[in-house]
Amino acid sequence: MATTQNSTFTAREINPLNSLDEWEDAVLKRYPDPDSIATDKSTDEYRNYDSPQRDTVKEFYRLNHTYQTYGFVQQKRADYLKFDKKEMPVWQAFDFLNQLVDDSDPDTDLDQFQHLLQTSEAIRKDGHPDWMVLVGLMHDMGKVLCLFGEPQWAVVGDTFPVGVQYSDKVVYPEFFKNNPDYNNPEYQSPTGVYKEGCGLRNVHMSWGHDEYVYQMMKDHLPEQGLYMLRYHSFYAWHREGAYSQLLDDHDREMLRWVKLFNPYDLYSKNPTPPDWKQLRPYYEDLVAKYLPSTLKF
Repeated sequence: MATTQNSTFTAREINPLNSLDEWEDAVLKRYPDPDSIATDKSTDEYRNYDSPQRDTVKEFYRLNHTYQTYGFVQQKRADYLKFDKKEMPVWQAFDFLNQLVDDSDPDTDLDQFQHLLQTSEAIRKDGHPDWMVLVGLMHDMGKVLCLFGEPQWAVVGDTFPVGVQYSDKVVYPEFFKNNPDYNNPEYQSPTGVYKEGCGLRNVHMSWGHDEYVYQMMKDHLPEQGLYMLRYHSFYAWHREGAYSQLLDDHDREMLRWVKLFNPYDLYSKNPTPPDWKQLRPYYEDLVAKYLPSTLKF
């Protein structure tokens, strides 16, 4: 059992999904993308489960929308943004992440690091800047939160602002009625605890791997790459145009970079493992160029 904010969660509430990445199934069905990145199979073959209706995803979002309160986010920021849990050399951090090997993912038998390599290689193949290649390599590093005991719904899933009125553009918006913040008038106006046009950098998002890896990388990557990390799961914004009242001109300028990155994450998986022996010199030089020798978690 895990406890947070006076709530005790059962094992099933901690892990409602059969797979940590299973929530992407719903994303891919909602937002099909061009085939150019999916090199080994067409996009309509991705996330092809035998079961057409995945109730685990719906249950995942019920828990996510119920427990991701403004207070919960503040608690997690206080717990994790001190980065005092662990410190490791960069390449050892990938070994740590690989403890999340997902035997139930129908798209790939590859480990987490190999998926990240496929994402970054797809970006590199298309000739994007090397810092964006590094974004591809690092974008899921925040999923190590599961290894620190966090429930799945506090690690993955579509993200959304807290402390402000919920948008019906967020997936399964009906579940927000279960959230204690739903009945708090301070949090349920169009701007909530924020000011109109305040900019997303001044808005607290639901807690998960996006915010965590952004905070980890914020001193090491260009602004465009940081937006990719911080908001790549904020589909209500970059796919649906929601929460425009909170945006400033900088957010609107950065939107194109978030939209550029997203398909590489969703559609770069294929069953052909990357040739790490061949790729290693390039990525060792890339990591050394931008990152310190150790990462703090």
